[in-house]
Amino acid sequence: MRTPVKTISPDAPVIEAAQRLRDEDIGSLVVEDDGGCVGIITESDIVAVTAAEGDTRALSVSDVMTETLLTVTPDADIETAVDRLRTNNIKKLPVVEDGSLVGIVTTTDLSDYIPHLSRARGAFDDQTQRKRFTRPDTLYENEDWTFESYGTANGIDVGDHVQFSKTISKADVEAFAEASGDTNRLHLDAAFAEGTRFGRRIAHGTLVSGIISAALARLPGLTIYLSQELSYQGPVDIDEEVTAHCEVVERIKDNRFRLATAVDDSEGNCVIEGDAVVISDPIPDTA
Repeated sequence: MRTPVKTISPDAPVIEAAQRLRDEDIGSLVVEDDGGCVGIITESDIVAVTAAEGDTRALSVSDVMTETLLTVTPDADIETAVDRLRTNNIKKLPVVEDGSLVGIVTTTDLSDYIPHLSRARGAFDDQTQRKRFTRPDTLYENEDWTFESYGTANGIDVGDHVQFSKTISKADVEAFAEASGDTNRLHLDAAFAEGTRFGRRIAHGTLVSGIISAALARLPGLTIYLSQELSYQGPVDIDEEVTAHCEVVERIKDNRFRLATAVDDSEGNCVIEGDAVVISDPIPDTA
């Protein structure tokens, strides 16, 4: 959550609320009266007032604020907050403890956690809604790799998902260093790595994130990267198995999609998470 929270009195003029939203570059003000939360006024409320007929400058905050205030406690889990925002189609959620306003959480604040929550809700176990796709559009497979892909053979759609597992070997790390030119001793020199914060050699972060690309290659159709945002959560040891998870969460336009992406280590800890935007093209006819 964010703190402190920007607040305003219900008796304040609407023009004051509009000016503060602009000048302080914020999207909402929680309305407080006698120490209690009585409502919230947002940019959308200001737009609605501006579009209305009559002398809108004479209105007070109490005339236009949303009085049905949904809140959450500071000890609530993040999934509860996400569900409350989604269910009620709102973007701001004041955090209240023992009747006092202590913070505010928004959809933007929670966006970094959405990929993790999608997996926590078991999205990748939803085999009843999607057909298991067993024909990978890849040149070859390795018996040490495993994957599961759920979707249709004609391309991807919202709800399709895939996971791909592979062990990052010492040979992989050394080959990646040669291919990329990233010869950081942390990844290649055991004696040097012992003196670092990690205390041992670890795999390149970019090598580990490449497992996401491997997973995407096993969705139906020809998947082409447009962008990838990543947040690195922890190191991956050499000779450790990692699993990439990708779920199509939004159709942006025509054959462009946004996906929640993540990589787990062998103990199920998330080491990388983020979002990707891809194009899904049909497989070319090579006959």
